[in-house]
Amino acid sequence: MSALSVLFLASCSVWLSKAQTEFKRVAEENVTLPCHHRLGLLEQGSLDIEWLLHSSETVQKAVITYSGGRVYDDLNEEQKGRVSFTSNFLAGDASLQIISLQSSDAGKYICKVKNAGQYEWAHITLKVVEKPSKPKCWLEGELLEGKELSLQCHSASGTAPISYRWHRINEAERAEHLPPTSRVNISNPGQVLLKNLTQMSTGLYQCIATNEAGTESCVVQVTVQHAQNIGMIAGAVCGVVVGLSLLFLVVRLTIRRKEKKRYEEEETPNEIREDAEAPKAHLVKPSSSSSGSRSSRSGSSSTRSTANSASRSQRTLSTEATPHLTPPQYSQRGTGGKEMEPKKVDYNNLMKMGATLVMVPAQSRAFQTV
Repeated sequence: MSALSVLFLASCSVWLSKAQTEFKRVAEENVTLPCHHRLGLLEQGSLDIEWLLHSSETVQKAVITYSGGRVYDDLNEEQKGRVSFTSNFLAGDASLQIISLQSSDAGKYICKVKNAGQYEWAHITLKVVEKPSKPKCWLEGELLEGKELSLQCHSASGTAPISYRWHRINEAERAEHLPPTSRVNISNPGQVLLKNLTQMSTGLYQCIATNEAGTESCVVQVTVQHAQNIGMIAGAVCGVVVGLSLLFLVVRLTIRRKEKKRYEEEETPNEIREDAEAPKAHLVKPSSSSSGSRSSRSGSSSTRSTANSASRSQRTLSTEATPHLTPPQYSQRGTGGKEMEPKKVDYNNLMKMGATLVMVPAQSRAFQTV
């Protein structure tokens, strides 16, 4: 720069800005954006340093500033805690350091230094590129001999453009060419079509996604099967399904049979045993009184029989049809007005008088006599 230019700049109190510089870094790395000045020796108290970020033509953010003897590095929420001055900015090095770069850090940076009415500034363009995210590999099609199979690969994020490349991994874990029948989709490089599959197509396939920031990869296993093997597998599956169905049916029938048996046992009433003791008989003598003859009734003790419900019903009807004779009640009152106990009837006298012996089988408490 000539002496005439220096005198001109000094008279205007302005320094020419430096040439614009461009930096390109990978995300998660660190970067230092340079900014040097010669205004720190003029007046220490009036020195101002400011870094600005133009992320777009209309958006401008303050990154870090020095003013009034203090540093302000928390002006941008997205870069808070990741920006700082790298050296002694008072002595002329106001370079900016950004750690753990993110894609949002990309843009145009301006370093402005002011002191005693003089200015210096620098323009720096920062580009942040991201590696492809780990791609996803998958298969589309049938793994059968003679069929077609599509190998798919895709990275969800990363700086464009991203290129994809497929190859097969051999037993020595070395990359080798794809089978001769394979075809790459030109419009979608992440897709490879394997035609007319054979046993030679079986193997481990790897997809590599690449851009200017780096590479990532994924693998997928291809196992081609014989058609007869598929039939055997299908038959085995069907056999297992049928066997399980039969087992379920047997278990179900067994449970229902047990439930039915338990229900019948609960519903069957108590039956009279055949070996029960024969019912006892009471002799009844007809007696006459002022109000006419009274009926006699004889009680009997209840027993059980093993006869079924039909025979019990017939016996009940027979019993109801048989007239019951009530034992005569002999009651007399003494001279004191007290009721006398009935006299006991002699069995032999009743037989002589023509009494009839009646036997009443008791089926329930309703037919028992006292």
